[in-house]
Amino acid sequence: MKSAYFLVAFALLAFASSFVSAYDPSPLQDFCVAINDTKNGVFVNGKFCKDPKLVVANDFFFSGLDEPGKTSNAVGSVVTPVSVEQLLGLNTLGVSLARIDFAPYGGLNPPHTHPRGTEILVVQEGTLYVGFVSSNQDKNRLFTKVLNKGDVFVFPIGMIHFQLNIGKTPAVAFSAFSTQNPGTITIADALFGSNPAINPDVLTKAFMLDKNVVKYLQSHF
Repeated sequence: MKSAYFLVAFALLAFASSFVSAYDPSPLQDFCVAINDTKNGVFVNGKFCKDPKLVVANDFFFSGLDEPGKTSNAVGSVVTPVSVEQLLGLNTLGVSLARIDFAPYGGLNPPHTHPRGTEILVVQEGTLYVGFVSSNQDKNRLFTKVLNKGDVFVFPIGMIHFQLNIGKTPAVAFSAFSTQNPGTITIADALFGSNPAINPDVLTKAFMLDKNVVKYLQSHF
């Protein structure tokens, strides 16, 4: 089973690599491993780079994507990212990866967007209802699909999208991104849980809701 997870991960990264030149700056050297201490670093792009003479194999290594994430939360899902924040060797390489675990009977990766990268997702186990909404200029069309084991779906950069487990068993998916750090903006969290809170008058008019409903929603984020 472990080998299957790693094969999925490598296949996704291969897919994502075709987008690299479009969004992340191309590397100016063989590699540019991120370093948090800037004393001996040189800034290129993304993060400060470790002295190449000090780079080791572990800088390009991450372990743990074979382990299920805990889905006992309000939405019934958890994302385990492998971006440049977790794997420093990804710096300037323009790819990243994530594992997504879903609880049975409605585990949800709620509507969100990745401002810096396209996402390609493959289902490892289970059945997911997935989709994204296009821009205002495209009249906010909804594109959806039910995915089963081995199915693949692409979420274009910046589009609001979601994944919902419609099966009776846990589901697992792997996503690859065309950037070392895709970023995530969860729509409900951003609008109703911002810090400081958005003036309720703004949300009341935007969503055509009673102000008390807006305040109630804000109290839950």
